[in-house]
Amino acid sequence: QVQLVESGGGLVQAGGSLRLSCAASGRTFSNHVMGWFRQASGKERELVAAMNWSGAWITYADSVKGRFTISGDNAKNIMYLQMNSLKPEDTAVYYCATRETWKTTFNYWGQGTQVTVSS
Repeated sequence: QVQLVESGGGLVQAGGSLRLSCAASGRTFSNHVMGWFRQASGKERELVAAMNWSGAWITYADSVKGRFTISGDNAKNIMYLQMNSLKPEDTAVYYCATRETWKTTFNYWGQGTQVTVSS
């Protein structure tokens, strides 16, 4: 059974940094796409960044380009989201998710971790 466990959220001042981690278990993820999503209060969930495990394909939301970096440690099955120059509008619950490469919908989700950026 696939399990995704996020960690690293918290409260940070604007301009600060946080690194989120997502520990994945339950199968081999070499044929998966991994992604970070976020959902702010009263808003729809949005894709923040995604990658395949090889790192050959990476995509970012326009709102985080140049500030956030997604990466993965294949040996440990851990995905990271390094978030720099944080803004109050980055405040949200951040979710880790995964799907098989041949699917279009992310079908496994973590429980989420809160990121709050104060102004």
